[in-house]
Amino acid sequence: MTSDTVSALPMTRPAGCPFDPPEELGRLREQGGLHRLAFPDGHVGWLVTGYALARAVAADTRFSSRYELMHLPYPGVGMTELPPAAPGDLTGIDPPGHTRYRKLLTGKFTVRRMRLLTERVERITAEHLDAMAEQGPPVDLMEAFAHPVPAMTICELLGVPYSDREFFNRHVAASNAPGATAEEQIAAFSAIGEYVHKLVVAKRANPTDDLLSDLTTTDLTEAELAGLGTFLLGAGLETTANMLALGTFALLRNPAQFEALRADPGIAEGAVEELMRYLSIAHTGLRVALVDIELGGEVVRAGENVVVSVQAANRDPARFADPDSLDVRRHATGHLSFGHGIHQCLGQQLARVEMRVAFPALVTRFPTLRLAVPPEEVPMRSSINIDGVYGLPVAW
Repeated sequence: MTSDTVSALPMTRPAGCPFDPPEELGRLREQGGLHRLAFPDGHVGWLVTGYALARAVAADTRFSSRYELMHLPYPGVGMTELPPAAPGDLTGIDPPGHTRYRKLLTGKFTVRRMRLLTERVERITAEHLDAMAEQGPPVDLMEAFAHPVPAMTICELLGVPYSDREFFNRHVAASNAPGATAEEQIAAFSAIGEYVHKLVVAKRANPTDDLLSDLTTTDLTEAELAGLGTFLLGAGLETTANMLALGTFALLRNPAQFEALRADPGIAEGAVEELMRYLSIAHTGLRVALVDIELGGEVVRAGENVVVSVQAANRDPARFADPDSLDVRRHATGHLSFGHGIHQCLGQQLARVEMRVAFPALVTRFPTLRLAVPPEEVPMRSSINIDGVYGLPVAW
């Protein structure tokens, strides 16, 4: 290490500002978009905080996404390395394996299927808003709306039988519960994985009109099918649920933006992109140089890990004017919250469908929506991969 090496990845957000990145990331970005970074296990790699460099790293296939090559940069988590990606996990592998999975899946997110899902998302959203109104305030928005809407949608996409959805939702909730032990989370994930494997076997025997049934006609093994199903369940639920809850929290803390969306639901498409940029809940990306690579005037040596701060890049004033302000009328396309390059989020259009329906429906149905607790009492979730809330008590 040298004197200008960053001693640890900045993780602490400013007091009273749950939506803002750690202040140190902004200071580092002002000093330049690339810095040496010390990892907890002694590895010395790099930290990217600027938008242009973050995009360049994501687009360069000389940087690997393989888990087993990575040193984890997160202080205090007790784990510094990862095992190789499980079958079906697209985020932790490189081409050609990644290319094979991606080609099989890309054609399944068809315009027709997204249109049908949009209609279903509208019904699911309306049903849960009706249930909220019938129950009356206060309610936990995460439990009543933000979690069940994407959960029901991903069940529709994969073809989870309606009779099994309570089982599925219970174990997904257990895997993300506040205070859940590692053993409890592992047990919940194992139960989900076992369920998906049984579902794959059932789909092979009796296919229906859903994504898993479509995939049973490919050359994927049962282990790969089960792994892909489990991967899609996790990727398609956790991020969207936290975006719906944390996004609502951000709108409630910015009343003018809440009112702008309520008054003109037609701006929902742009508002979703801005909320994705502003919140950057998948806040950090990891890559490993496979060869020596010139980056930002420095040479990243083969084997060195590069930490990409998505939240810092999405707040880069060189790319977005007044980046620390939430503006639902901003033209925020180009943000990196869905990633970039070959690993750009495969289900991003599904997530957009859910959010473009859910946010305007919520604010128009409950125009007087407000927090039911002081903002500092909202239980924030801050993990090594996804930011959000454990609950969001609201009233109207």
